[in-house]
Amino acid sequence: MRKQFRVLEKAALVTIGILGLVFIFSRDSAVQQTDELPMGIIQPITAYNKTTQKRNITPVCHPDNNISQVPAFAEQPPHIKDFLKHKHCRDFDFIQNVPGKCGGPSKSGDVFLLLVIKSNPLNHDRREMVRQTWGKERQHLGAQIKRVFITAVSPDLRSRTKLNRLLDMENQQHQDILQWDFSDTFFNLTLKQYKLMQWLDEYCPGAQFIFNGDDDVFAHTDNMVEYLQSLDAAKHLYVGYLISGVGPIREKWSKYYVSPLVFASNSYPAYIAGGGILMSRFTAIAIYRSARELEFLPIDDVYFGMCLQKAGLTPSFHIGFRVNGVSAPSSQEDSFNPCYYREVLMVHRFLPYELLLMWDAVHNSNLICARAPQRASLQKA
Repeated sequence: MRKQFRVLEKAALVTIGILGLVFIFSRDSAVQQTDELPMGIIQPITAYNKTTQKRNITPVCHPDNNISQVPAFAEQPPHIKDFLKHKHCRDFDFIQNVPGKCGGPSKSGDVFLLLVIKSNPLNHDRREMVRQTWGKERQHLGAQIKRVFITAVSPDLRSRTKLNRLLDMENQQHQDILQWDFSDTFFNLTLKQYKLMQWLDEYCPGAQFIFNGDDDVFAHTDNMVEYLQSLDAAKHLYVGYLISGVGPIREKWSKYYVSPLVFASNSYPAYIAGGGILMSRFTAIAIYRSARELEFLPIDDVYFGMCLQKAGLTPSFHIGFRVNGVSAPSSQEDSFNPCYYREVLMVHRFLPYELLLMWDAVHNSNLICARAPQRASLQKA
């Protein structure tokens, strides 16, 4: 009897020891990785974010491996190969959405100017400054201005989780993020623009005018409203800095390299530089119709030009768009003088702090400029 008791006693002690070890190791394995934010500090906003819809998981789009049989394929840079294999992929889930941004499809006609800003997940400082300056949601001369940023997923796996949570937080606070579940790269800009057009068609079909631009531009949105108020959103409008008579860059070292396998022709249709484009509702609808039938080209502004060409429409030059900055009349003058900016529509390449300075300066009621504003010239599209 005693022997049986001792056996049971030993078995109990062994069991307790094993359970103790399991407990210790399970606590050690719960230590969080440095790339992760502590869940107790920042809860996933998707659990309660009213701006994030329940996600319907889209089936994975498989690469087209048949293209690898084309003789010239093996000579292409990796990003060109990747584009060729996946250019047919268009269905991607939302990570962040703002379905009520325009008040629903039936009320979206109340939005006079929708600002669509292309932004990399990393560019939090740029988004914040745009929100404080030209991208502020407001009414100007009775016209309603709304704002969305379009983005995707960081290609850097180490920072992806943190950046997705950052965008979660931004969207919870500002309700202005559209994010899709694909890699945010230069060659996916066209895909990002296509998903935007889908979003407009579903959630904001009545927005009268759309400014489509980068997050590093100075956009004088007050001037845009004043320019657009005399125009009809039901007619064609597609203006900015016009580029024509050019073709694809064939040098493989260039960021803008386009292989003949991607685009065979040596000439592009006329297009507006992608830093800033102003278009009407009519034209946005026409672009989306064309885009549903045209193969993607990775250069997004050229692709929009292709869509216009297919729809029988043409882009137009507008003097108010300065993609190469503003030049002072002489080397003795400062090109950052607000007098050179108060009558423009868009100027490319601004640092975040410069946006704040210039927006404040052009709205300073005490600003005195030597020459009278040439507003009449800005009324010409």
